[in-house]
Amino acid sequence: MAELKVNIGRLALKNPVMTASGTFGYGLEFQDFVQLDQLGGIIVKGTTLKPREGNDYPRMAETPSGMLNCVGLQNKGVNYFAEHIYPQIKDIDTNMIVNVSGSSPDDYAECAARVDALDNIPAIELNISCPNVKDGGMAFGVTTKGAASVVRAVRERYHKTLIVKLSPNVTDITEIARAVEAEGADSVSLINTLMGMAVDIEKRCRVLSIGTGGLSGPAVKPVALRMVYQVAKAVKIPVVGLGGIMTAEDAIEFLMCGATAIEIGTANFIDPAVTIKVRDGISDWLDRHGCHSVQEIIGTIE
Repeated sequence: MAELKVNIGRLALKNPVMTASGTFGYGLEFQDFVQLDQLGGIIVKGTTLKPREGNDYPRMAETPSGMLNCVGLQNKGVNYFAEHIYPQIKDIDTNMIVNVSGSSPDDYAECAARVDALDNIPAIELNISCPNVKDGGMAFGVTTKGAASVVRAVRERYHKTLIVKLSPNVTDITEIARAVEAEGADSVSLINTLMGMAVDIEKRCRVLSIGTGGLSGPAVKPVALRMVYQVAKAVKIPVVGLGGIMTAEDAIEFLMCGATAIEIGTANFIDPAVTIKVRDGISDWLDRHGCHSVQEIIGTIE
């Protein structure tokens, strides 16, 4: 069998398959379907400094080849996570990674620092697609200045592997990637969801409670592939690819475009065992093509 091990900075993964934040809960919800220790990593749902109620319902809508969501980072806050969730997941034999969100650089940094104190959480993924409450609600991740400000604040207080999740809702994603790399990011993951909208023509209104939401699923894959390819050429740090991955073939496309690892999101809602199927599918493909290691195919698309 081909070797599947990869590294994201100092973070060693058994294989390149991880779960995308917000689609896999805390991992515990999927343990009846998947052997959690067989995954490269599990990125748990978004965690903020203080509890958040999230947005009103309806906050999910099905779309052609995808889905929209505006859940709004509903969670009970980092202290609740540390006291109640962490004890349940700390001994799972894989990389348990916390997705950190915030409304100011200080919020992000304080939340990250509290996660830093948890011994068995080896990395965080920063969600910089959050609105900057001090700057008119514009997402941090859509400007180099905003993205850099969050990473700089977090890097001062967080000492483990730092993955920064990039927003695709920008003109040139490579500029954002280079900005967070310069501030100390160990890796970037992309793409986060694309902004979209759905309309109910009978009620003559927008479907989601806040009007717009994040589009994910197969519909976004071509955009995600293009951005992963561009970013992998633009930075020296590892890239984690996600966006519409449903099969092993999809995952292999991302690896060939320069991703060192991948995350599976929306597909978990359709098939809760998809992550293991993708891992096995990558292994089978490598064996059939005479590859000794997954490293042989990473970044092979010129």
